[in-house]
Amino acid sequence: MEGSTEIALVGGAADGGTVTVDLDVHGRPPLTHHHLVDGRLANAEIYELESVLGDGPPWLYRWRGPAT
Repeated sequence: MEGSTEIALVGGAADGGTVTVDLDVHGRPPLTHHHLVDGRLANAEIYELESVLGDGPPWLYRWRGPAT
C-alpha cells in the first residue's frame, strides 16, 4: 500500500502548517520531517511523527528542535 498523505505540523516555525509525505509499502509515513526554515538545510527544524487517537487524521508531526 503506497501513496501519500497530508500531516499537520505542530510547534516550531511551521506550526499550523501541513506537509504531504509518501507512505511506505506498509502505509506508514516517515518517522521524521526536516522543515527548511529559510530554504537551507543548515537551519532545518526536526519534526517527529506521533500517533493521534480518536477521530481524524491518525498522525501529526511535532516539533522537536533545530537540526543542528
